[in-house]
Amino acid sequence: MKIAIVNGPNLNLVGQREKEIYGEQTFESFIAKMDQEFGGVEFVYLQSNVEGELINFLQELNKQGDVKGILLNAGGYTHTSVALGDTVAAMAKPVIEVHLSNVFQREDFRHVSYIGRSTIGTISGFGMESYVLGIIKLLNA
Repeated sequence: MKIAIVNGPNLNLVGQREKEIYGEQTFESFIAKMDQEFGGVEFVYLQSNVEGELINFLQELNKQGDVKGILLNAGGYTHTSVALGDTVAAMAKPVIEVHLSNVFQREDFRHVSYIGRSTIGTISGFGMESYVLGIIKLLNA
């Protein structure tokens, strides 16, 4: 069984930028830890700064029978991308919107999500633990 973690723009810089918001752990070390913690799960990971690459990847994941679900942190595209929102709306797989920070404690523009209306839920504000909570939810779905 596979769970996909799909991250959008600038999330490749987690662990380096704005550590007070995003923390110090990199996604590479986080994925390695999840591989150990959830031994029966294969994690598929993509981070891209390119909107079209994210859309293409999500569409491909949707076709794969062994993908249990998707954790999507679209980064800044969460608040701007109608195209990503349309892609998520077309998904047959469960998608959970994930954010490291509590977006509702941040700038007003971050309070809007073009993705959340088509997900099974949103988890934000718990750092990398947001992803762990999403993994647990997908495994129990």
